[in-house]
Amino acid sequence: MNRRLLVLICSLCACAVVSLLPVVNADEWQPISAEELKMTSVPEAPGAPAVVLYRQVDRDDVGNHEYNYLRIKILTEEGRNYANVQIPFYKENEDVHSVKARTIRPDGTIVNFDGKPLDQMIVKAKGVKYMAKVLVLPDVQVGSIIEYHYMRQLKEYYAFESHWILSDELFTRHAKFSLKPSEYFPVRWTWQGLPAGTAAPKMEGGSVRLETRNVPAFQTEDYMPPPNELKVRVDFVYSENPESQADKFWKKEGKKKNDAVESFVGKRKAMEQAVAQIVAPGDTPEVKLQKIYARAQQIRRDNSDAEMTEQEMKRNKEKKINNVEDMLKNGYGSGSEITWLFLGLARAAGLEAYPVLVSARNEYFFHVSVLDASRLNAKVVLVRINGKDSYYDPGTPFAPFGILPWPETGSHGLKLDKDGGSWIDTPVPTSEVSNIGRKADLKLTQEGSLEGKLTITFAGLEALDRRLELRKQDAAARKKYMEDEVRAVIPAGSDVEMKNEPEWSSSAPTLVATFELKVPGWASAAGHRALVPVGLFGAEEKHVFEHTARVYPIYFDFPTARIDDVSIELPLDWKVTSMPPAHIDAGKVCSFNTKAENNKGTLHLTRNLNIDVVSLDTKYYMALRNFFQTVRTGDEQQIVLQPGSAAAAN
Repeated sequence: MNRRLLVLICSLCACAVVSLLPVVNADEWQPISAEELKMTSVPEAPGAPAVVLYRQVDRDDVGNHEYNYLRIKILTEEGRNYANVQIPFYKENEDVHSVKARTIRPDGTIVNFDGKPLDQMIVKAKGVKYMAKVLVLPDVQVGSIIEYHYMRQLKEYYAFESHWILSDELFTRHAKFSLKPSEYFPVRWTWQGLPAGTAAPKMEGGSVRLETRNVPAFQTEDYMPPPNELKVRVDFVYSENPESQADKFWKKEGKKKNDAVESFVGKRKAMEQAVAQIVAPGDTPEVKLQKIYARAQQIRRDNSDAEMTEQEMKRNKEKKINNVEDMLKNGYGSGSEITWLFLGLARAAGLEAYPVLVSARNEYFFHVSVLDASRLNAKVVLVRINGKDSYYDPGTPFAPFGILPWPETGSHGLKLDKDGGSWIDTPVPTSEVSNIGRKADLKLTQEGSLEGKLTITFAGLEALDRRLELRKQDAAARKKYMEDEVRAVIPAGSDVEMKNEPEWSSSAPTLVATFELKVPGWASAAGHRALVPVGLFGAEEKHVFEHTARVYPIYFDFPTARIDDVSIELPLDWKVTSMPPAHIDAGKVCSFNTKAENNKGTLHLTRNLNIDVVSLDTKYYMALRNFFQTVRTGDEQQIVLQPGSAAAAN
């Protein structure tokens, strides 16, 4: 079950009170027991704000639809938030209809939801957006039961993405699942972490079925691995490949995938003619590759790309692309096709290049033992020059030369060849490549406020991440996003305004944004002195890893750094009376250094925070927590100033 978030709805539904329980009507409501009505807590979930009493998911991959039924018991005031229901769906692939909902008061009377669900865009987390049917259930009290059911209609090709996610943010008392498999391909299923006492899924009466009880609530933590990797779940795989042994399965898949790629890129004459117009005879291999990469990125992404806007899809009535020659003639292709064009051009230039299928690690961690070829869902090209391997993905918009999108870094992949391929691991760029540099030139006013210019340079994956995140947004939305990002790392109440238009559509390795900055009350009075903290941009780390216990491993998207260089010009008659010592904490995977200097009435503050790791086991959590406590302590160090006579008099 997907998370329901607290939302604000401008219109409320009408309410209708009907008969006492138990009731079974045309809406297919399940009967409610007296025990459920009287329930005030659940021993297996002490202190829970609410619990899922019953959940039912019936998936039909023949009819391409899925029926969902949920019943939730409200146990506390906080639990009343679950009356704000969101039913998420991805608009391109599915729709939600036939929504019915109701509230059962503690005395057993029923209040039906008679309103109409609203469509609303939901932002669940960075980079994760979807539509949701939103409804607010009426008259929900502590002790109430809320329940709703709906149908999810799937596009035919999307019906093959079948899975059951048993984990929910709430404890689940009882749940039933069924899947009627598609008739087109054989289906196999795998599962992870089934609750104690739960029997494995099995085929009964033409459907795969599972019944479970007492599923623990799923706990979320800062910087955790992808939730799909951690949740109790059952995944279904449709495949024509009958092999059950991993080695044989992947060899067969590798040969099939390699044949498809070679068929697409095997237009050598067309490739050689194109390369002759791209590179010069005297170019080094590295220069050839850069020119070919730039040429591949000039290809327009066609309307088969799911990331195109609806207007682009309607405007572009494209011809089908069958091979790289078609791409060069027509000037467009999908992201994957652009990557394979780069492969063909690199080979035609005499470079050793291989197609690679990679598993993006933003949703799952790839396991060879899970025989699901669809999890190799990203295409990259390996190029070997002077014995050194490097990886490229020109099909991802704005990807700089030599930089893969972060989900494709540090990931398992299959390097294809005619024999079925071999397994590789893509590299992860260090924090020297991907970081955020913040340079501030500010003045301290007599009143103790900061004013001036801030320039932020996003490098490597930090730049690419923001370009991808904001590629569909207009100028106003981009401006707000960037300003909000600055506000999140500086003191509350500061004024921030972005003054330039960053190069959003570029594949440059950096993205530069400039801001006007005003931080009121930065210098605090202490008698006849003023205190100034050294960490202007430390708000981001103030509440990281505060909890003393940790359930899941620590997981960062990619290594990164924060490199701060702050100059603060003091008022003419102000003096520095005390400076904190430099702080150096040079760990193996994390480091933090600060330094404060006085240069003839101008404070120069430098701060470097480096995270050069992707994943850490929970046994290292306390060490990491202690490290960030050190960061917070370092940011709170004070510079002592002596204001001039005018300020002192005030």
